Amino acid sequence: MIEEVKRYTLEFLEEEKSGHGMDHALRVFDLASKFALVEGADIQVVGIAALIHDVDDYKIVGDAKSLDLLNAKKIMDKAEVPMQIQEMVLNIIKNMGYKNYLKGIRPKTLEGMIVSDADMCEAIGAHGIIRSVVYAVSDKGSGVIFDKNVWPNVNMTFDDYNKNGTTYDTDNAINYCFEKMLKLKDLMLCKSGKFEAEKRHQFIIDFLKQFFMEEQELDWLNYLDNYLEELN
Repeated sequence: MIEEVKRYTLEFLEEEKSGHGMDHALRVFDLASKFALVEGADIQVVGIAALIHDVDDYKIVGDAKSLDLLNAKKIMDKAEVPMQIQEMVLNIIKNMGYKNYLKGIRPKTLEGMIVSDADMCEAIGAHGIIRSVVYAVSDKGSGVIFDKNVWPNVNMTFDDYNKNGTTYDTDNAINYCFEKMLKLKDLMLCKSGKFEAEKRHQFIIDFLKQFFMEEQELDWLNYLDNYLEELN
């Protein structure tokens, strides 16, 4: 059943170039599957949810269509996923993601927590940095990787995050590290996610220090140090 879901998800995401394509889905799937084994969760529910968690993302289909989860339903119907599992998977997708977190919505089931943690872990570390750059220069992003004159909005609300559709006033790849990525470590919900996030979190810090040194931006290095002090 999971292989069938993989096949139909690939058909849907194979042309997606915003950092939310099949490569991302498979990395979330692999990480979530490992977490599920450690945490004793339902491996099928976790696997299916991880594979299709982005097929109705607002950055791909737009805000109006994202809430209906029609693509997720279509993929599961094609793969003949039983309705009981479909309902559990849809519930996970409806309650995960940083956008939902800003609205005060978090997963309640163990399976949902695991998929959420795996997806957020995928947003930090080496691939997280690559994806933030890919997204920034895609047709859905701001087109900016770094602007030394635009400082992050570290207290971003849900309304700020969605002010201009898929982008916002301070949107660029480096600001994204401060506005979201460095905050994700503290949003993990299961032990496996917390352990994995710690390692990836430090990688982002090291990357930013090196980046600002190469840019000869002492003000930004100081900003990073102050940010980390307040974070801790």
